[in-house]
Amino acid sequence: MSLKSILNNKSKQYNDVSFISGDPISIPHLFKSKEDIEISGFLTALISWGRRDMIIRSSRKLMDLMENDPYNFIMQNDQIELKRFKDFKYRTFNSDDLFFLFEALRKVYTEAGGLERLANNGFNQTKNIKGAIMEIRNELLKTPHLKRSEKHLANPDKGSAAKRINMFLRWMVRNDDKGVDFGIWKHIPQSELMCPLDVHSGRVARKLGLLKRKQNDWKAVEELTGKLRKLDPDDPVRYDFALFGVGVFEGRLK
Repeated sequence: MSLKSILNNKSKQYNDVSFISGDPISIPHLFKSKEDIEISGFLTALISWGRRDMIIRSSRKLMDLMENDPYNFIMQNDQIELKRFKDFKYRTFNSDDLFFLFEALRKVYTEAGGLERLANNGFNQTKNIKGAIMEIRNELLKTPHLKRSEKHLANPDKGSAAKRINMFLRWMVRNDDKGVDFGIWKHIPQSELMCPLDVHSGRVARKLGLLKRKQNDWKAVEELTGKLRKLDPDDPVRYDFALFGVGVFEGRLK
């Protein structure tokens, strides 16, 4: 079989609703409204490193603390309500980071038109996904914050692979008939998305000859996505399902 055929088959295997329950994308799938999907997806994506079951457990706890109404909670939160989050922690992400993001997201939706508008503005200015990521990051960081919180917002201008925010953008932008990704952001072409790159997808991509760069950084993201665009110019990041699925569930191609 050709490399494209193998990746097509593996993408079809994992780009399926059966994939949802064991993946962090299950959290935004709890909601129906656009804003709830965006906010729950963004917060979940930001803590998506480590074991998937622990990510889902912590994200589900966070949604419960937000009364399973993330947009309204963000817009109406006050100091009394925030006390319930004081012990929230996931690895290096703690309540200080969370309080900053609550306030930053509230300002984004009241003053900047929401996360989608920020992404659109950044993309339209630069014609690339890096611009969308940086626009979101820069706007959020206008809110007063501890220096420690900046590490949770990837900076591809400094070389970060920005795996988590690229994953979030895949969720929001990519649109097909499989029911996994949401496709609720309509103005950024899915052809311009960048592949979320982590240790699992990077390892498989290198074994397949899709990636030569050794570091998992932004240059590697550009190299890998460029190769994937040759296989599918219209929807290159659909192969994220294949690379990640094989890397996590199979260890190697069968």
